[in-house]
Amino acid sequence: MSAAVARPGAQAALGITFLVMAVACFAVLDTAVKYVGAFVPILVAVWFRYVFQAVAVSTVMLPMRGRSLLLTRHPRFQVLRGCLLLMVSVLSFISVQYMPVGEFTAFVMTTPLVITLLAALFLKERVAPMRWALVGGGFVGALLVVQPGCDVIGWASLLPLLMVVTYAWFQILTSQMARTEDPMTMHFYTGCVGALVSTAILPLVWQTIPDTNTFALLCLVGLMGTVGHFLLILAFARAPASTLTPFLYTQIGFAMLCGWLVFNHIPGWLELTGIVLIVVCGATASWLTAREHRLPVEPPEA
Repeated sequence: MSAAVARPGAQAALGITFLVMAVACFAVLDTAVKYVGAFVPILVAVWFRYVFQAVAVSTVMLPMRGRSLLLTRHPRFQVLRGCLLLMVSVLSFISVQYMPVGEFTAFVMTTPLVITLLAALFLKERVAPMRWALVGGGFVGALLVVQPGCDVIGWASLLPLLMVVTYAWFQILTSQMARTEDPMTMHFYTGCVGALVSTAILPLVWQTIPDTNTFALLCLVGLMGTVGHFLLILAFARAPASTLTPFLYTQIGFAMLCGWLVFNHIPGWLELTGIVLIVVCGATASWLTAREHRLPVEPPEA
């Protein structure tokens, strides 16, 4: 086989490797947030997440890219996008306190289905009957995962739903901006907006970090979010979304493994049935979306 033929395959394999590493980082992030949430306010963890990203991206990329990193055609949309992701992070960090990590991740994976619904209702996109069936199947799976009548979750089941809707709007805005904006520039502004807003709020909730272990876990939250996004950018630069889409759902496996190792949690058969439904419906919808080059499909990041 010639090098010219082998190279695209090697690049795709590298892209898949980067993607799997990225979703593993996000699973560790969610697990660390759930654990550390018992010791510090959630907004403190959010602050560490965004300040770490802002400092890391500025330190690494500004010397390499200079002023070109700051160039954007839509500064207002950059701010809006950063605020949307910050809201997603806050809702995610709170939601994962009430849900097992694996089930939480599976619920977030309904985002492509919510994007389909929002695109039909607000963007007036035509939705094929098969897509409506996938949306219905995915939401049945989400109900099995969350079980809104369950005393364990109860009212808190509304939080991940609000988070998924917000994340879907974030993805839609990202898809529009990606046509003219550099991915690293968007990554830079996302970190900066989140860091500035969370810093403004921090004095209202700040408390002394109780010990070095908690501080280390908060740093891990920031590190995993930053590294995960870098890996994500590398992955999508090397392979098309249609190739990467099936591997996004490995994040559920990583999250379930982390939940078992850290919290000794194993999902019940109803939750597992819901997770399977979400994976089948969500993966199919994501793959169709990627094939049609309409909207980006990205892994959930808390």
